[in-house]
Parts: sequence; structure tokens; C-alpha cells
Amino acid sequence: MSSTISHNYTRARTIIASVLSLSFVFCQLLVPHRASAVTGVVLSDPLTVRWKYESNVTLNLTPAFDRERIYLPLAGGTIVSLNAKDGQLFWRSEMGGQLSASPVADDSSIYVATEIIDEGGAQPRSGTLRALGREAGVTQWLTPLVKPLRGAITVKGEKLFAGGSDGRAYAFDKRTGGALWSIPFQSSFSGQPIADDGRVYFGTDDGTLIALEESSGKVLWRYRTKGAIRGAVAVASGNVFFGSGDSYVYAVSAEGGKLKWRKRTGAGVEAVALTGDKILAASLDNFAYLLDFKGSMQWRKLLPGRISAQPLTVQEAALFTPLSSSTAVVLALRDGKQINLLPTGEELTSSAAPILVGDTVFLTTEHSLLAFARPTESSTKQVKR
Repeated sequence: MSSTISHNYTRARTIIASVLSLSFVFCQLLVPHRASAVTGVVLSDPLTVRWKYESNVTLNLTPAFDRERIYLPLAGGTIVSLNAKDGQLFWRSEMGGQLSASPVADDSSIYVATEIIDEGGAQPRSGTLRALGREAGVTQWLTPLVKPLRGAITVKGEKLFAGGSDGRAYAFDKRTGGALWSIPFQSSFSGQPIADDGRVYFGTDDGTLIALEESSGKVLWRYRTKGAIRGAVAVASGNVFFGSGDSYVYAVSAEGGKLKWRKRTGAGVEAVALTGDKILAASLDNFAYLLDFKGSMQWRKLLPGRISAQPLTVQEAALFTPLSSSTAVVLALRDGKQINLLPTGEELTSSAAPILVGDTVFLTTEHSLLAFARPTESSTKQVKR
């Protein structure tokens, strides 16, 4: 009897182990490769133009996007909604005036800033902020502003953040457009606010980085540089990293704005990006720089033009769009070596940042929006007008 029980127990353990092993293998087969699961694209792979939307009125503004769509800003106060997969036009919304800041989108709305220009083409008279519905592009709410917003709009949770040409820093309720707070400063804004850990960081045109309390707009601290701060900041490990028009990359403490270090480049630094435990800086001296969190240079790479747009980082690579060049350049983050080129067919003149939606990389040129993806047997180049 004892022998029978022992035999049955051994068989049961063997069966259970086999089932668990098969289950593990089955689950492994169901889980996609990490690169595909996280981003859907590898920048070092051959990428070709899947489709393009042709327009002679593209702007120096980064398109908004969600998980499936691109919202391209055009001259004349126009936004077009396009399917990221094939470029199909969903809708076109014409608001009048001109777009004054890069739009932003969430799962239900696109938030757009416009300005009304005097007939003489001089200073803008006023501005607006509005929400467009995702499905039809219809205005859901509209907030008049004394002066237009500049740079880019940021969305976090139920709030929108933006800076104005009149030196006001704003927080809005994204559900209604109502201003939650509005704080005046002496200098105008033309960058992108970043909200992190209860603080919102604004860079000013006079070179000041300002940290505000997200809930109230209370000024927590300021750090002054000698050049305009137009790019987004990066926040990590209790520090705020940013570039300035005075040619330096800075690291200051997030808690009190105390200088940790600064690193000089050859010209104004328009953008920084966080990549793992490193900081990628794009400079107008035609160089890209990789720094660690202590400010030590890991490498620098000369590119074929000035870099004013935020680079796109995906896993172990970064995509740059050098001005006056006709190709976007992909560098390996490990050593800065060039690992890919994306030919655009015309000179890059826009400071609109490259963006990624699913398995497609989007670049804005003077005459089109280009959608780059990995070629497939069934893929064909599609031209949309």
C-alpha cells in the first residue's frame, strides 16, 4: 500500500512538472519580443517611407498624437487627423488665425492654441486654447486668452500646462478649459513645460528655469542662466537637466534648484532627452552629446547640421533631424556611432520633433509629413494630399 501511494505521488509530481513546463513554453510563445512589445520599431532596422501626407503649409510645430492617430498642425489655424498606419484622413478642422504652440492629445481630445494676427501682420492681438473632439475635430470648449500661448502644451492627468507670450504660466482644467492658476513673470515663454512629482518646470526666454507647485502655481525656486531656455527639461534621480542658449547643459536639484554641475558645448543647447541613466543633449554646434548624471562626457558626435529639435530615443538608439540636411540620422547610444539614415527627399528646415506611434516614425518636412516603417512584402508607398 505504501509503495502504491509513493508511486502515485511520484507520477503526480511528474505530470504537474510537465504541465508547468508546457505552460511556461506556451506563455513564452505568446509574449512578443521586447522591442516589438514596447515600441514596435527598432531604429537601426531598414526603415522606408510607408506613406506621406503632402502639404506646402506645414509648420515649425511638433504634431500631436495618440495611440493610433497623428494630428498635424498646418498654417491657417488648421489641424488634420490622420491614421498612423496608412495616412487615411479622418477629419480636417479649420479654426482660423494661426496655431501658436505645438498641440497635445490624449485619448479623447486634442488641445490646440491659436492666435489672431493683426491685418498688418504685426503683433498678435489675442489667443485661444480649445479642445477638439478626437472623432470629428469639433470644438468641445474654448478659452479666450489676452495673449497667445507659445512653445508647446503639456497634458498631465486632468491638467494642461502652457506658457504665454506675455510671460504668464498657466494651468488649465482639461475637461472645461478653465484656468486653475495663472502666474505672471517678466519674461515670455517659448518652450515646453514639464510636470513631475508635484512640480511644473518652465523655461523662460530670459534664461530662467522656474519650478512651480503643480497644485497652486506657487513659485518654489528659480535658477538663472545667460541664455534662453526653449527645450523641455528632463527629471531623474532628484535632479533637473536642461539646456540653455548660453551653450551649457545644466543639472540642478529638483528640491531647491541648487546647481549640481554644468557642461559647456559649442553653441546653444535647444533640447535634452533622458535615456536610461544618461542625458542626451542636442546643440546648435552640430554636435550631439551623451552625458552621465554626474556630467561626465560619454561621447559626442558631429552631425551634418544644427540640431534644434528634440531627438527621439528608442531603446539603444537616438534619431536626430539636423537642419539643412536631407537625412535624419540614427546614432547608437552606446558609442555614438551612426547606425542608420532616413532620407527625407528634401532639406530639413523644421524644428518639429520626430515622433513615434506604434511601429511608425514620423518626420515633418517643409512640404510633407513622412511616415517611416519597416518594409514588408505588402507595403507600398502611399501619397496623401
